[in-house]
Amino acid sequence: MTVRQTLATATTALARVGPTPRLDAELLMAHALGIPRNAMIMAHLDDAVPDTFAPLLARRLAHEPVAHLTGLRGFWTIDLEVGPGAFIPRPDTETLIEAAVAHFGDRSPATILDLGTGPGTLLLAALDQWPDATGLGVERSDAARAYALRNTARLGFGDRAEITGGNWADGIDRQFDLVLSNPPYVAEDEGLPREVLDYEPAEALFGGPDGLDPYRVLAGELPRLIAPGGVACVEIGWTQAATVAALFTAHGLNVACRSDLGGRDRCIVATLR
Repeated sequence: MTVRQTLATATTALARVGPTPRLDAELLMAHALGIPRNAMIMAHLDDAVPDTFAPLLARRLAHEPVAHLTGLRGFWTIDLEVGPGAFIPRPDTETLIEAAVAHFGDRSPATILDLGTGPGTLLLAALDQWPDATGLGVERSDAARAYALRNTARLGFGDRAEITGGNWADGIDRQFDLVLSNPPYVAEDEGLPREVLDYEPAEALFGGPDGLDPYRVLAGELPRLIAPGGVACVEIGWTQAATVAALFTAHGLNVACRSDLGGRDRCIVATLR
């Protein structure tokens, strides 16, 4: 069978696994061919299917994330190496970068802090957005931090980004123009899809009994971390805006909420009063 024919049958099979079966099939096929997806679509649909595609498809049908199968995930303007032990970036999280761009306009933040950076997601995307900035990414997971270090080197940000271990902002005694964080915010009893629950690290998902424990920590830390004129952009679950806003307001911050492309509350934007 050709690539074109196999993509059609794979799309039908993958329809029971997730909401983007055609995209999943194309990404896996391009990975098996060893070429970019766009190049495959433009010039290789009538090629023979490589033997490596069938095992990839079987693993995806068992709900293994596409990003684990290909080893890469696009986010904002960069591609990140991801895999077991590192939280896979989601498009919704780009809302935080959009909020930061809106805050700074034609200015650039000089210093950036990413609390819970995972594989370097928000920090490295922000450094790509603002080439004159430097930043610090804090990650307590050894596995996720290893991905962040590799991504920092691969993207050429070694002289602009520091990746360190730590628990939130413990031991950090300076201010930053931009503070970013995508904390774990899933409640402990909340149901999750198999590809999330079985493959994502639990410490990147669950935020305590009500999902709000990280925000209680961040609410007390952000006022001392945000530099004058700076901003913090923090991801939230789509039902958590009012509660998180109240926590941050109680610690003296001005807050606003920004929605993702689906119209759901996704980012709390916090500034100093």
